[in-house]
Amino acid sequence: MLKTRILTALIIFPATIAGVFLPPTWLFQLLIAALLLTGCWEFRRLADLSGTAGWVLQITQTAIIASLIFFWPVVKGLAIPIFSAGCLAWLLMFIRLPAYKDGTTTSPRYRFLGFLSALAAITTSWFALAWLHDRPDGPFVVFLFLLVIWASDVGAYFAGRQFGKRKLAPVISPKKTWEGVYGGITLAVAAAFLWSRIIAGLELSALPLLAMTVVTALASVGGDLFISVHKRTVGLKDTGTFFPGHGGILDRYDSLLAGAPFFALVFGVLAT
Repeated sequence: MLKTRILTALIIFPATIAGVFLPPTWLFQLLIAALLLTGCWEFRRLADLSGTAGWVLQITQTAIIASLIFFWPVVKGLAIPIFSAGCLAWLLMFIRLPAYKDGTTTSPRYRFLGFLSALAAITTSWFALAWLHDRPDGPFVVFLFLLVIWASDVGAYFAGRQFGKRKLAPVISPKKTWEGVYGGITLAVAAAFLWSRIIAGLELSALPLLAMTVVTALASVGGDLFISVHKRTVGLKDTGTFFPGHGGILDRYDSLLAGAPFFALVFGVLAT
């Protein structure tokens, strides 16, 4: 299993870099759409949407993204309102997390909220990445976002193992600690400044960069917990098998889903 996880990671990382830097924006949009629509297919199980309801979710999400691509020259001018709506939707989802109790079962209300959550999360994440990439320095900004997500995860893991004492959400994710969160933010900030100031030479002042990094790192933790709640509710260990040894799309990109609209909103307001 460990060998499989390492091999998969060695494939994912260069493939991600190539997918960010090599294609033009229109192709990048299609690649991200394919990835996130696969995640939407996994979300059917998390929201307990079987049969017709699951297909309605998939078709609706596909139609939304296809419409955004077709009308991109028009809708990209609505970026800030869309990101604001996406962040508000995520905040409402985060607020519900403490109410989770182990052993919670699904219900019509759970399925309805899961349907809406999937549409909000996947749509705003796709829009944020598409919008960030559609700039002269777009690939470098998108990679900055991904670097913040990765550094936050890595920092949280090692800081949590070394210093973790205070549980963050013991019912939802027993291994997560507040010390891990702080370690994740610290490493994310260091990585963001290293990439943007020294390597990529992005013209970002310190305050917007710091704000983007901290907000994104915190949102990524919420995204991780959000997917964990759904997996626990429906009794799943992984959301899928897309990545051998790692699980599904949503297992790998749960932090990205939540972090993307927050990163894009702060970037759009403070850094452009």
